[in-house]
Amino acid sequence: MLRSAGGSMEKSHAEQESATTPHEFAIRPARPEDAAAILQCLRVAFDPYRSQYTPQAWLDTVMTSETILHRFASMTVLVAVNPQANIVGTIGGAMVSFSEGHLRGMAILPEWHGRGIAQRLLEAVEKHLLAKGCTRISLDTTEPLQRAMRFYEKNGFTRTGKITDFFGMPLIEYAKPLPQA
Repeated sequence: MLRSAGGSMEKSHAEQESATTPHEFAIRPARPEDAAAILQCLRVAFDPYRSQYTPQAWLDTVMTSETILHRFASMTVLVAVNPQANIVGTIGGAMVSFSEGHLRGMAILPEWHGRGIAQRLLEAVEKHLLAKGCTRISLDTTEPLQRAMRFYEKNGFTRTGKITDFFGMPLIEYAKPLPQA
């Protein structure tokens, strides 16, 4: 498991002395028994944007108990868990071609924003896809998610110019080349 405290892989002296802080979290692969908690995380994280989504886009974004099982079967799903083993964030990633990976479903519970969880989830899924031979990662997002867009851009993703229909909403593609070892 990847360990992080306060969103940084390196702990300060004070954090080293107190091994368990309220900001500590771990990243691990999701398990089938995590499905309900992942669904809850998605719903809570995306709830502030619900009124800006069409009903079908909303349901596709937050998923159902059936569609999350499909995601487990088709993607690597990672979760961030707090010291009490509660899921506080998630992301999915899969190879969609010989050299391209695609990300879906990044969500962080609002009370855990700003603690580096999104960064660590993104880094973990990128590392996983790189190990599978990925040279380019794509993802899609919607206009209401301006904070997510800024995060992706800060992490090297750029708009490709491809915009598709997502149940009546514009879906904006971002992509990023991965450095090869």
